[in-house]
Amino acid sequence: MKILLLEDDTALANILVDYLEDENEVIQTYGIKKVFSLCEKHKFDLYIFDINVPDGDGISLLKELRKLNDNTPTIFITAFHDTKYLKSAFESGANDFIKKPFDLEELGVRITNIKRQFAIESKISIEKTISFDIQTRIVQTSSKNYTMTYKESSFLQYLYQNRTRVVSSDELLQNIWEYDEMPSDDAVRTVIKNLRKYIGKEHILNVRGEGYKYE
Repeated sequence: MKILLLEDDTALANILVDYLEDENEVIQTYGIKKVFSLCEKHKFDLYIFDINVPDGDGISLLKELRKLNDNTPTIFITAFHDTKYLKSAFESGANDFIKKPFDLEELGVRITNIKRQFAIESKISIEKTISFDIQTRIVQTSSKNYTMTYKESSFLQYLYQNRTRVVSSDELLQNIWEYDEMPSDDAVRTVIKNLRKYIGKEHILNVRGEGYKYE
């Protein structure tokens, strides 16, 4: 998986990068301003943010990202032990919270839980006879296997990860396409049409005036 790490403590950042790079691609930065530019250029599977950094705070950063329809799973790491920070972290849209000092193994367990929860790098069972392998981008059915394009695979994974709610076309455009590609709504409709062919139209509903929902 691809991880964006925001941590201003150089020693800790180096330790975390060394640990995480055994199984992941990691981009690390020390400041909030750099995060926004990195998020425009890359699609990340996980954010790991320190709450307290020199040019701001991770909680406010995540609030801004969530306003931009960025729903990338996020783990906060912090030296604060006050429960008010825990509450603020989750209110901002965080998915997990770990307090310093912590064992690297504990962080690994939390990352594994995020992978399971959001179906990152795993096989999704759509129904008894249909499954989707995220790593190979293959949809397997009882009669035929389909190898999806990168965009189709990203769409299906995103809709599945956000299956509890309706996802708008704008949100899909912002989170699936690169910043400089500037696709149209027709591009979304084309991908949705293809996905319905692979897994059945009953699994991707069109909610009039709102967007799409995985069922």
